[in-house]
Amino acid sequence: MTLINYDSKNINCKIIYFGPSLSGKTSNLRCVSNRTPVEKQGGLIMLADNADRTTYFDFLPLFLGRIRDFDTRLHLYALPGNLAFDTNRLLIMKGVDGIVFVADARKERLDENVEAMQTMRQYLRHYGYDPDTMPMVIQYNFADAPTALPHHVLARALNPAGRPEFSADTQTGKGVLETLKAISQQVLASLTSRKAG
Repeated sequence: MTLINYDSKNINCKIIYFGPSLSGKTSNLRCVSNRTPVEKQGGLIMLADNADRTTYFDFLPLFLGRIRDFDTRLHLYALPGNLAFDTNRLLIMKGVDGIVFVADARKERLDENVEAMQTMRQYLRHYGYDPDTMPMVIQYNFADAPTALPHHVLARALNPAGRPEFSADTQTGKGVLETLKAISQQVLASLTSRKAG
């Protein structure tokens, strides 16, 4: 849930990167952090194990600047894909404003992608959100891998509603900022429409 403080003129939005283990969620945040000027971010905070895998969440606050006299911040979270952290993931989903679903485009990961999508939808319903109206962008990471599935196959399995989607390579940065821009626009548009209604 977007937090608006009218006294201090602050808007804080929560965007979660969700997907199967090792799909590139943390790599997205690293890439965004590396490509964002220091004065526009709060620094990437990572809670990882010895193998550099997320254990609770990774967090990156971004400052968008002023929108209609309000300082606007995005709080980006990358959640662990490992099912062992199911309780943590569910807790962090509370108050979400938008989702970037990071899928691994490789054929051998399709079932894990579908399972992660179903889990994410369950979490949203748990908190009373409608998964079909939640601002969401689908990102296909590893889209250039030799075993990557064709776009239409991935879209049929993971994006039947036709949400905005991007092919990405988190190692080179291809598609990462475009994904963030798309989800940011959706979240801010949702906020504006709720405020107007």
